[in-house]
Amino acid sequence: MNKYELALVVTTKIDDDARAAVVDKAKSIIEKAGGTVTNVDDWGKKRLAYEIQKMKEGYYYFIQFDGNAECPAKIEAKVRIMESVIRYLCVRQDAE
Repeated sequence: MNKYELALVVTTKIDDDARAAVVDKAKSIIEKAGGTVTNVDDWGKKRLAYEIQKMKEGYYYFIQFDGNAECPAKIEAKVRIMESVIRYLCVRQDAE
């Protein structure tokens, strides 16, 4: 099992409950792909480096999980089509 991190930038145009539902859905996608969620960091509302879809701010979430090598591709395929997610990135964390 490798350690991975999924970074999500969620739109500010939805309310708190919908944002929590987006994070829960991302966690369930990870679990369905064979991963195990180990930690979720909520960084809150931050200014974007550049404007995306006429938005200047987004909510940042970092989800750490363990999974096999095929896990990130399966997760990205599902996260890519989520409307509330404006940016995402799944990276492997270095083994320490």
